Amino acid sequence: MAQAGTVGLALSGGAVLGCTQIGVLQALDEAGIRVTHLAGTSIGAIVASFYAFGLTPREIGNVAESITWADLTRPTASRLGLLSQEGLRKILRGRLGDVRVEDAPIRLAMVATDISTGEKVVMTEGDLAVAVSASACFPGIFAPVERKGRLLVDGGLVEHLPVSPLQDWGVEEIIGVDVFLGMTFRRPTRFFHLMKNAVDIVLVQGSRRVAADVDLLITPDLQGFSSTELKDVSGLVEAGYEAAREALSQSSFLDR
Repeated sequence: MAQAGTVGLALSGGAVLGCTQIGVLQALDEAGIRVTHLAGTSIGAIVASFYAFGLTPREIGNVAESITWADLTRPTASRLGLLSQEGLRKILRGRLGDVRVEDAPIRLAMVATDISTGEKVVMTEGDLAVAVSASACFPGIFAPVERKGRLLVDGGLVEHLPVSPLQDWGVEEIIGVDVFLGMTFRRPTRFFHLMKNAVDIVLVQGSRRVAADVDLLITPDLQGFSSTELKDVSGLVEAGYEAAREALSQSSFLDR
């Protein structure tokens, strides 16, 4: 049963490209749209967490512009990954404290994948930093995150655009932000690029299957941007802001 007056925001994965979501939040704030429920996958879980715990889009942007990959990751001795995400957890705890997911003023869910079973895991309670790092744990690069007896990795494997938690809550209207649906694929010239294209194509297909379930879909044009270059943050924020303003102007969402 739909909850009257509720607005849910689903934020996709996409590594650094996910910084466009900060600009989307800015545009929604300016339009007076009050988000009551948030769901995030991977980078979307990071952005959603900061916003759910009260940081403004500008403050989230400042955080994104101030960090480096060295701040986010640490080498690990694990046989299941090259890097740990202790740096990411430290940043989250430093900005938000030792908070739990269920303590967020805006209801919050994050999606991860149980790499042992292939199951989708929706996290709506527990240690926030652990939940976020699980959702953003790209397999093979980062060591999986142990949580409640499960071995968790990036939620993009099972739900890149996390609409289902919002549907399960009975949210009345859903806005989706998917950075991969607006990206441009290029002919690969190196093995790494080939493998990245292969993964991204799978994620795009998954997003297309759920995109029809949202009331407003925002897909920023990200041609020319990299999913790994943190120097692109300010440009990505602006791209997200402009895409959200355009989507809002062309829809009837504000009239509902």
